[in-house]
Amino acid sequence: MKLVTFSTDTGPRVGVADPAAGVVRDVSDLLPPGTGVLQLVERWADLAPLLAGRADTLPLDEVRLLAPIPVPRRNIFCVGKNYREHAAEFGRSGYDTPSRSEDLPDKPIMFTKATTAVIGPDAEIDPHPGVTAELDYEGELAVIIGRGGRGISREDAYAHVWGYTIVNDVTARDLQRDHKQWLLGKSLDTHCPMGPYAVTADEIPDVTALELETAVNGERRQHALVKDLIFDIPELIATVSAGITLLPGDVLATGTPAGVGIGFDPPKFLHSGDVVEVSLTGLGVLRNSVR
Repeated sequence: MKLVTFSTDTGPRVGVADPAAGVVRDVSDLLPPGTGVLQLVERWADLAPLLAGRADTLPLDEVRLLAPIPVPRRNIFCVGKNYREHAAEFGRSGYDTPSRSEDLPDKPIMFTKATTAVIGPDAEIDPHPGVTAELDYEGELAVIIGRGGRGISREDAYAHVWGYTIVNDVTARDLQRDHKQWLLGKSLDTHCPMGPYAVTADEIPDVTALELETAVNGERRQHALVKDLIFDIPELIATVSAGITLLPGDVLATGTPAGVGIGFDPPKFLHSGDVVEVSLTGLGVLRNSVR
């Protein structure tokens, strides 16, 4: 099932999208008042059966999609340097600290993006002139947690996954480098495009087989399989939950492959008017332009 949040004159609505048919079912009236995708994920066992009821159908291309979870309950969990070739290109770039090491990390490198960075598909990325001059893209698979918990083992990890979505981990590279940490460089407003769908795990029988691509103005820059992650999804869930309680609806971005802007010589930073498209098998295409 592909869930969406879309905008109307009366506020955001929850829908079930069928991209093949080009339609979305408006299921908000089938759910308790005030239920968004976040609350639906949290109460999935109770509320999912209600989605089978009769609902108005709208053309998918005539609704304005927001991020599936427009306001996450807390920061997005993220992973740095989680593809081998990207770890190498980042080490060579001079933007890594404290050195130019191309060595692979021996443990997941975790950071977060602020919730205020989240925008939906087709929304504009603010280039923040005067704040950053080195804007980069990072296409990523993101995991949506269903059943929360702490101390989750690798063996039980997938039982805690509700589903998946796409994230573009837009990064102000100069802030990332100059502040010698990643929160500021990763969290500027509009720098976490997400969507277009929140896809239930049952639609993805083998998440490691998913193919990720990122294109800028139609030029393919990134291409990888999820199986190429250094630290896989069970390892990431086990690492974060070892001492942090994961909550239903938490979003965990799994890392980006090689081909980011700083991986080129000279770097290929984003500029106003550029269009970034991140696609993942079965999850759709997340398209955003730079204002």
